[in-house]
This record gives sequence, C-alpha cells and structure tokens, in this order.
Amino acid sequence: QVQLQEPGPGLVKPSQTLSLVCTVSGTSITSSVNDWSWIRQAPGKEMEWMGVITSTGTPYYNPSLNGRISISRDTGKNQFSLQLNSVTPGGKAVYACARRPRICAGYGCYGYWGEGTQVTVSS
Repeated sequence: QVQLQEPGPGLVKPSQTLSLVCTVSGTSITSSVNDWSWIRQAPGKEMEWMGVITSTGTPYYNPSLNGRISISRDTGKNQFSLQLNSVTPGGKAVYACARRPRICAGYGCYGYWGEGTQVTVSS
C-alpha cells in the first residue's frame, strides 16, 4: 500500500526557511511512471501547486514562487523534500506531498496524498 507522510514544524518564523520531508512507503520514488509534488492550500484559497520532482530527480517549480523553492530527494531513504525560503509573516497553509502519474496533469491525477501538515508563519 502506497503511503506518504509529511510531518511539519507547525510554526516557522518570518524570513526563515520552511523545510518539509515526505517519506514514501509502498513504492519507490525512482519508479519511472510517477512524479512527486508539493502542493499547498491557504485558508479560503485554491490549492497551489508548488513544484515536482520527477522519477529521475529533475525538479520543476511554480514560477510564482520566485526562486524561493527547492525540491530534492534522498533515494536511499525514499524521501523527497521541500525547502521554501524567506517565508512571509502571516502566512498559513496546509502543505501536502502527493504522487501523480507522469503522463497526467491536474489535481485530479494525484492518486496518493500525504495527510498534510499545517504551517503557520509567525514570530
């Protein structure tokens, strides 16, 4: 059974870096048929795709994040990670990792999700 888990810090201070790790079980993140994404949703807003790392380890990012994001992976631990720099004060969102087939686009393609972790940016 495929499972994704992304525990979070809960609270991050403004201007600091948010770091999250998604641990995957039941399948390998190097499987060629799937890509692995980070998605967030702020209260009252639509989901926002942040970025993806492919099965070959190539990351792609949402341009709206202005270069503040980095996604990497540790194949030995079957994990992929998110780093978001310079978080803004007052920001609050649920961050989740998710898997989609490489050939499919759109939120409906994500068949497996982590449970999500809420992160608040506050001093």
